[in-house]
Amino acid sequence: MRERDLYNGEPLVAVTRGPVTECVHTGHVALVNGDGEILQALGKPDAVTYMRSAAKPFQAIPLFLSGAVERFQFSDAELAIMCASHYAEPHHLETVQGILEKVKLGPEHLKCGPAASLDPELAWKMAWENRPKAPVYNDCSGKHAGMLAVCVQNGWPLLGYTHPDHPVQRKIRRIMASVCGLMEDEIAVGVDGCAAPVFAMPLSAMGRAFARLANPNLVEEPFRSALMRIRDAMWAHPEMLAGTGGFCTALNRGGTGRVVGKLGAEGIYCMGFTGLDKGVALKINDGAFRAVWPSAVRILDDLELMNETLNEAVSPFREMDNRNDHGDTVGVVRPVFNL
Repeated sequence: MRERDLYNGEPLVAVTRGPVTECVHTGHVALVNGDGEILQALGKPDAVTYMRSAAKPFQAIPLFLSGAVERFQFSDAELAIMCASHYAEPHHLETVQGILEKVKLGPEHLKCGPAASLDPELAWKMAWENRPKAPVYNDCSGKHAGMLAVCVQNGWPLLGYTHPDHPVQRKIRRIMASVCGLMEDEIAVGVDGCAAPVFAMPLSAMGRAFARLANPNLVEEPFRSALMRIRDAMWAHPEMLAGTGGFCTALNRGGTGRVVGKLGAEGIYCMGFTGLDKGVALKINDGAFRAVWPSAVRILDDLELMNETLNEAVSPFREMDNRNDHGDTVGVVRPVFNL
């Protein structure tokens, strides 16, 4: 799996404290088209790593192929949260619960593991209110609710739905291979934090998938209409994708009609660009999210994709304050590359 690809990389983000740079985050960037041709790159564009939650829009495709979307009349908000790494805000919890009610299941069927909110302030509030961790608070609970809906639609067993050999996971893996332009045996499968399978592949393949998500006309039916509805749902309900103050929410709100993006754990960010037949995958080697957001914005700047709306939405993430325990700004987190 060429693990040593991730031992090196290009300097992407510097963190300063006063007049001194005390940390540099390295990584890789692959800009590709829908055919997988590498257009621009930093580091190793074919470095292999896990796509993590950036795969979620494609893990939702079986909902369309199975007929579950039509049968259960899933709304765009419900489809968006199936693609989300949500913060467990009230509207997130209500939407996940609504999906489960439509398929006549309950929170006890979610096997994503108990969790608190991804948002530190909300997690502290939950702890202060003595709310125990629960699977529905897991940022992947929408994805899991979608997987359960596919199982119900197809009459597949609910037991073991997160196992790689379960029919729903085998179906997802075949779809991932097709959308990413790979053979199934070219995708390594691990276990995600939420217990579902997670897929390792070259960054260039991730970028290719997002080029196709942004430009569904690049693929044939039935994937075309599925990707179009998923993309449009992400744009229609960006509040579902992360939450208050979240980068995915800001990017997809500001980028509606132009840019679709999704994070993955351990420093992954993928974006697709509508009308340009381009997608990009970013990997921060040490997994630090403080380096992801400025890097993603720098890519948008360098590709000259900003308009006033998108620029306003993502400007808070262009350079981020390095703060001490008093909340004072003592330095900056800023990108140091050009694509």
